[in-house]
Amino acid sequence: MSEKQEPYRVLARKYRPQSFEELIGQDALVRTLKNAIESGRIAHAFMLTGVRGVGKTTTARIIAKALNYTGADGTAGPTTGPTDDCQLCQAISEDRHPDVMEMDAATRTGVDDIREILDGVRYAPSEARYKVYIIDEVHMLSKQAFNALLKTLEEPPEHVKFIFATTEIRKVPVTVLSRCQRFDLRRVDEETLSAHYQKICGLENVSAEDEAIAMISRAADGSVRDGLSLLDQGISLGGEKITAEQVGAMLGLADRAKSLDLLEKALTGDMPEALAIMEDFYRNGGDPATIIQDLLDLTHILTRLRAVPEAGEMKQALSGDMIKRAKELAGKLSMPTLGKTWQILLKGLGEVNIAPSPQTAAEMVIIRLVYAADLPDPADLIKKLKDQPSGAQSNQPSAPPQGGERESVPVSVGNTAAASAPAPQQSPQTQIEPVTEKALASLEDIVSLLETENEFLLAGQVVQFVHLVKLEQGRLEINLEPEAPQKLAQDMGLKLSAMAGRRWMVSVSGTKGAPTLAQQEKAQQKKEYEDVLKLPVIQDILEVFPDAKITNVKNKG
Repeated sequence: MSEKQEPYRVLARKYRPQSFEELIGQDALVRTLKNAIESGRIAHAFMLTGVRGVGKTTTARIIAKALNYTGADGTAGPTTGPTDDCQLCQAISEDRHPDVMEMDAATRTGVDDIREILDGVRYAPSEARYKVYIIDEVHMLSKQAFNALLKTLEEPPEHVKFIFATTEIRKVPVTVLSRCQRFDLRRVDEETLSAHYQKICGLENVSAEDEAIAMISRAADGSVRDGLSLLDQGISLGGEKITAEQVGAMLGLADRAKSLDLLEKALTGDMPEALAIMEDFYRNGGDPATIIQDLLDLTHILTRLRAVPEAGEMKQALSGDMIKRAKELAGKLSMPTLGKTWQILLKGLGEVNIAPSPQTAAEMVIIRLVYAADLPDPADLIKKLKDQPSGAQSNQPSAPPQGGERESVPVSVGNTAAASAPAPQQSPQTQIEPVTEKALASLEDIVSLLETENEFLLAGQVVQFVHLVKLEQGRLEINLEPEAPQKLAQDMGLKLSAMAGRRWMVSVSGTKGAPTLAQQEKAQQKKEYEDVLKLPVIQDILEVFPDAKITNVKNKG
């Protein structure tokens, strides 16, 4: 007869820390609790907060064992060291000791559940030194339950300790927080997680590539338990050897070297190659959102390397060869280009997450990135325009500059050929074209020009807020409504100078001026309404139907 096989224990439970020494990534917490226990300055209530999987419940159990430790002979006092030789501590670890009670507030949220706890508080512990109440996800308790807990929490019996754990500290009432000693458990950094997972692989007799462990650590996002679950899955997939390729396929991650190739091709304008890499990712089962997220991460790394070239080796993010490649690429890119890339990818990530076809949306993001790479940096464009000879500025008719102000130059940026031969130093993506001067005789002409040029917001602001005081070709004097935007006059001057073929001076006057176009339209509608009321046929109708009202007048013509 074959031996009975023991049930498998997942790594997250098998390697759960049993003492303060085994806790990783929480040095400040461990140091504070050790000092408190050794000096006897033990709080009556603890509040442990942090993201999932960083050790809140585990720490609560370690505290319970440390406070109730009696040693092998039952005579020892509280300790900060190992508790393996204590039978009472063993029972606490196995969640079967009657004096250490754990409650999940996510399922027991009511005041009756808290009253059940409070009824037992007055009684002394049966075996242990302290009665310890561990309440997980305490923020889920109802308002009435928190209120019922307050008085006991403020002045508990000496034999009672409360340990609360929560992932949503802001949902815990401040009246409860003020009665507890609070500890914020940090996300565990990737380097610490990688060392921890490598250690566990050794204990499990499993070989794992450094890059595979690094990928799991990044995916864990600071959560030890999440990473152990992924490691468990990786061992099931790879057996005695875990490779980066296997982990990448398991997580749906793109190969980072290939992602860097994709970003480089996109930023250098190589559209066919960039789309080919995206297609290859798709065939291999890569998640489009994960690919865009990876490109965002790489853009962040490139920006850091561009801003601070000597900043560390970033081993937790990239391998040595990848860092070398990233530094070379970062040196070729400007900060405006990297900033523009970040914005395009960040907006694209949201589009990919909501698109009916994520792959199609991801490809559109890459296409947008490639075309954006061809656009010149604004700073370079302005410098080239300033460096051009004055004769090459413009051939359009315009009034000479007045008051020492500089002439406005209409600029068109694109990939089409210039209408005339460019200056030798001019960028092929910059062309200066003559603009036909447009005569503007009224405020209505100005609004019509703005609407023709798709400046609908500015046109609407002119209609609503502008009182015309004086209008000459090239000069506009206006008065503004109090609620008008502060830069309205400046925006009008810039847009008119760019669109009307000559420089326009727009000034704000203290003179009241004519009614705004919106006021004129409203006055016209009122006049038409009054004229209709005077019509004999309308008066006859209102006489027959005295309760009737004319709500609107439309000009059929």
